[in-house]
Amino acid sequence: MSHRSLAGASLAACALVLPVPVASADPTPTVTQISERPAPGDLQAFIDDPTIVDVRPQAIESWSRQADDASISVHFTTGTPECYGVHAEVQETADIVAVKLRSGTRAQAVGRACIEIAVFGELTVNLDAPVADRAVVSIT
Repeated sequence: MSHRSLAGASLAACALVLPVPVASADPTPTVTQISERPAPGDLQAFIDDPTIVDVRPQAIESWSRQADDASISVHFTTGTPECYGVHAEVQETADIVAVKLRSGTRAQAVGRACIEIAVFGELTVNLDAPVADRAVVSIT
């Protein structure tokens, strides 16, 4: 993808999220293109959990294609899945797949003692259309 198309892709991704209110001190989202990389073998699988609490933006380090090309895996670093969860929202255009990943405490772990250790995680995100040659971006 050329530098010119990356700039266009970033602008298009911003247009996807500007109308959506963001509840944070800084309402301007950051849009970052994510590198496609094969999934490392030591990833902990996470399941999308919309019930997480104390929600905060979660950086996505890379992504990989699933065999069916109608879903991708996003890779990130967070806490153990016994206490921490993630939730993804996806917006798609003809040129971009924008993933807004959030992490937080699992509802079942509120008030529980949790170990503070980082794990490399992955979450499978289903798409409306195959990823094909679209840019994948993270919205934080």
